Amino acid sequence: MLITVAGGDKTFPVASPLAQPARTPFADTIAGAGLIEPSTQNIAVAPPVAGIITKIHVHAGQQVTAGTPLFTINEAAVAAEIGVRDANVQVAAARVTEADAQLAEANDQLSKVRKLSDPRAVSKEEVMRRQTAVRSATSRLKLAQASLTQARAQSKQSQIELARLTVRAPIDGEILQLNSRLGEFVAPERDVAPVVLGDTRTLHVRVDIDEADAARFKPGARAIAYPRGNSALAIETVFVRVDPVVIPKKSLTGGSGERIDTRVLQVLFSFERGSRPIFVGQQMEVFIDATAKPGAVREPKS
Repeated sequence: MLITVAGGDKTFPVASPLAQPARTPFADTIAGAGLIEPSTQNIAVAPPVAGIITKIHVHAGQQVTAGTPLFTINEAAVAAEIGVRDANVQVAAARVTEADAQLAEANDQLSKVRKLSDPRAVSKEEVMRRQTAVRSATSRLKLAQASLTQARAQSKQSQIELARLTVRAPIDGEILQLNSRLGEFVAPERDVAPVVLGDTRTLHVRVDIDEADAARFKPGARAIAYPRGNSALAIETVFVRVDPVVIPKKSLTGGSGERIDTRVLQVLFSFERGSRPIFVGQQMEVFIDATAKPGAVREPKS
């Protein structure tokens, strides 16, 4: 039995892309995928000691200056210790006053026997006893003074420990992530830092250049960056540096022809953020001028 199926040709409309791809303005170009990062890179801020967060002083997206409080760890134990050590300072100070009075009395007793017109009026043993009393009182005063110095140092140490419980911003920057909440336990060795910040006034684009194109790259070359999906926003960048090591590629764009077994040279370019809608972690399409004479530019193809 033979069955014949006949059907007419059907033409389906081709869907237009959601966003036009960016095009290079250079006659000879090196293309690479880039990621936006702060000029300081991401700074993970963790507490120096483990504890429970009792105060959070900032929020994500806030601009802070160096020294701004970020969050505070439970201070109760250290505050109690400060009270004890302050009391120890007062006790040590009182002992210094007491030892100083005892020394003054011993010196007075010795001075009296030395002022006698007739040295035979007092035995040599009595003179030696009073001299020994002066030396003993002097030693007690030095010991009391040392104890006072130690007590003050311990009190200062407690004040420093208290100050450390309020973690502060190390630089001027923007709060990029706030990964902890009030009442949460945090520790220095935690995998995710409670706060991540960086200076976003100047942004860096970290571009992955395929190792096959690394020899064509010229340090100082011009580069134009486009945010992924926004070919209308062309950003002129400034060369910063080349990381002098070729590493396995980690950032994947999802392109069908992309190789995952390749290695890349990472190059950093910078630009001023200004009012541009650009965010840390955003992917960029970057075109680097690879012409023999840097600066040769042509208009994008239509």
